[in-house]
Amino acid sequence: MWDELKELQIEMAKRVKIVPLEGNPQFIAGCDVGYLEDKFSIGVFVIMKYPEFEVIEVAKSIEKVEIPYISGYLAFREAPILLKAFQKLKRKPDLILVDGQGIAHPRKAGLAVHLGVALKIPTIGCAKKPLLRYEGNLSSKRGASFPIIYQGELVGYVVRTKSWVKPVFVSPGNLITPDEAKTWVLKTAIESRIPEPLRLAHKLSKER
Repeated sequence: MWDELKELQIEMAKRVKIVPLEGNPQFIAGCDVGYLEDKFSIGVFVIMKYPEFEVIEVAKSIEKVEIPYISGYLAFREAPILLKAFQKLKRKPDLILVDGQGIAHPRKAGLAVHLGVALKIPTIGCAKKPLLRYEGNLSSKRGASFPIIYQGELVGYVVRTKSWVKPVFVSPGNLITPDEAKTWVLKTAIESRIPEPLRLAHKLSKER
């Protein structure tokens, strides 16, 4: 099964478009998945208005977990439940922040890629841990960053969103550039390490 999924990721990566954003995002979504005793997954989308960070809409979906967690294949576990939650939204966001990888992935097909390609919406992966090796020394101050290079290509950035706090690992999922992805993560991480729409989506995914 995993060989088939690997091939699907390779094909998915070919559909990614790393291009500049069209316009300035006004409605920014964050999405995350929580688990209930590892038997059920809870997919959450939160849309906030930028720059006010006013919550505009929340959508949830709950499904039985069908696929175990395997590093590098998170999208097959979480993309289906997130797409179902997305379908419940009344408003289409201009930009989506995803708790997972974008193209900073061994096959350049992280969760943010799967969602971005499926939805045809600019998407950013903002992960708490890296999947790719990186080298560099990062300043302890907010805003510090250095590039993640994979196979000779810039695929993302290690970004310090809060001084003296662990960085996040940022990469485009679709329809946005690595530099824009870094910029928008910093613009939306206003209080904590995690961008505000993602932080709230994460919180709501833990509610029972």
